[in-house]
Amino acid sequence: MIVPKFRGRSVTRRGLLRAARWVAIGLAAIYILIGVNLIWLRFVDPWFTMVQAQRRVESWFSKGKYQKRRTQVPLAKIAPDLQHAVIAAEDGRFYQHHGIDWQVIEDLIEDDLIEDGKLGRGGSTITQQLIKNLYATTHRSLIRKGLEFAVAPLAELILPKQRILELYLNNIEWGPGGVFGAEAAAQYHYRVHASQLSRDQAARLAVCIPAPRRRRPASMTRSAGIVLNRMVQMQW
Repeated sequence: MIVPKFRGRSVTRRGLLRAARWVAIGLAAIYILIGVNLIWLRFVDPWFTMVQAQRRVESWFSKGKYQKRRTQVPLAKIAPDLQHAVIAAEDGRFYQHHGIDWQVIEDLIEDDLIEDGKLGRGGSTITQQLIKNLYATTHRSLIRKGLEFAVAPLAELILPKQRILELYLNNIEWGPGGVFGAEAAAQYHYRVHASQLSRDQAARLAVCIPAPRRRRPASMTRSAGIVLNRMVQMQW
């Protein structure tokens, strides 16, 4: 019996193609499911997010106390100053981009490569951060970044900007031990409702977002001042 030349290699190639096809089908199915979930989130608040689930699981293996605090409130019940401060701090072109701010990414790449010789700071938009909170964890990885880049434009197609902002402000981590969302943050840090936050309090809360479990609003005077200046420049 004559065995065809390179038969083993052909079988391997077919196996790889088959595996790649199933991976593509799986990714497409996940993308569709996320799209369906985003349609649902246009009208219904999420029961939990992946980051909230992550913190719950982490609490099982740590000595720190964990008590989830989250109260969903309409955007109208979140102080406009807090909305503006968060946009000024996290995503100044929120109302101009469609999920990914390519201009900011280009600037960050140029600055990091020229000044530091490596990529450093992130350039995630509010929409990308929302996707991370809903469907991923705080652990940095190429998979998470790929998810953000793939799903953020879809989220912008399905959800109005105000709904994206509402979901974001109601679900991001804003303090240690399970503080999530603007209402819980306002009560935890200032003993007031989110609608009652002052302009200075809003700016201080906004600059805590990148490191909510370490930063405290009371110690964020300098950074809050920068955000307040940005708000003035943006005519807020």
